[in-house]
Amino acid sequence: MTDTAEAGAGPGTAADRAVDVLVVGGGPAGLAAAARLAAGGAGRVEVLEREQEAGGVPRHCARGGFGPFTGPGYARRAVRAAVRAGAAVRTGVSATGWAGPLTLEVTSPSGLERITARAVVLATGARERPRSARLVPGSRPAGVFSTGELQQSVELFGLRRERIGRRAVVVGSEPVARHAVRTLRRAGVSVVAVVADRPRGPRLPPPVLRGATVVELVGRGRLSGVVVRAADGRTALLRCDTVVFTGDWIPDHELARSGGVPLDPATRGPAVDTAFRTPVPGVFAVGNLLRGVEPAVVAAAEGRAVAAAVLDRLAGAPWPGPGVPLTPAGGVRWASPGRLTEAPAATAPALLLRPAERLFRPLLTVVQDDRVLYEGRLAGPVDPHRSVRPPTGWTADVDPAGGPVLLRLDRP
Repeated sequence: MTDTAEAGAGPGTAADRAVDVLVVGGGPAGLAAAARLAAGGAGRVEVLEREQEAGGVPRHCARGGFGPFTGPGYARRAVRAAVRAGAAVRTGVSATGWAGPLTLEVTSPSGLERITARAVVLATGARERPRSARLVPGSRPAGVFSTGELQQSVELFGLRRERIGRRAVVVGSEPVARHAVRTLRRAGVSVVAVVADRPRGPRLPPPVLRGATVVELVGRGRLSGVVVRAADGRTALLRCDTVVFTGDWIPDHELARSGGVPLDPATRGPAVDTAFRTPVPGVFAVGNLLRGVEPAVVAAAEGRAVAAAVLDRLAGAPWPGPGVPLTPAGGVRWASPGRLTEAPAATAPALLLRPAERLFRPLLTVVQDDRVLYEGRLAGPVDPHRSVRPPTGWTADVDPAGGPVLLRLDRP
């Protein structure tokens, strides 16, 4: 896909354009939203993707786990579905800011634009926290990657051992660390160790240093090793020329923030209700922008789900008030979405909870104003690297005029 806009403005000036729905982000959530909206009669639906190809992270995940497809196959299928439905998918196009409540400033190969929409769907996804944000001291040597950088280098650009490195350390306790190890080995790189700060977690390829952390990078020009602190406080130097920091996902929320969209204090993504409406009228947010990474199928499902509320907006439906907050309490790191705005009996939110620690068959309690709305045990173990989808029948008992709804997980 290439940019399809006409140059209609001279150098240094911005062309003004109008669409019905503007979707920012061409990953699984944005493409699914665009396909559903275009097929549903939303009018002109336009997707902006800053990369040269649409499809999002699955484009460089050359593995299964995407239904019957590998990641690249899944991405191509999502792009085709959006285009066939009638959406315009523009690549190499970046939304850089806001010129009004529903007007975005855009930079494209054809120049500067201001695009005004009747509804905006933000689907800018998530990114891994970089080494600098993890506060790992040391110099700035070559050979330091995030998972995304590694996968793009190997899967999209075909780099191998000569360009990546010979001996690697993978840092992370989430399943994505396993994928990083596989990518490194496919590139011919030897994996010295996986450094996992949590004593428990998903199964990872050996050798695994559990309960350990990387406390310093060593080397000038090129990485020569990492200093690791074990759970008992002892430190050791692992010799390597490559380190891959994995996981620790954060929402890519810069555009949302610059547009005045309030953020959820727990997820750090845009605050949304159970129809994915933000507090800014006409602006919606879906997918991994809301809370960091969930599987592509979850993000795509949210993209499809937002279409109904967007179509209601286009038809003139009023924007709801603040609603009732869904607030994480003990044992719950975050809840998403974070607000219940519609008549409780008419909605059953696709709610996700992320536990703060590993628990086995925890007790879920939902309380509003000292009223217990739900109490029951969740099946099996829950882990801090994986979200759980709890029952939501209790939403019918929420008092729209009441206080926040607290959701908590407790040990059995």
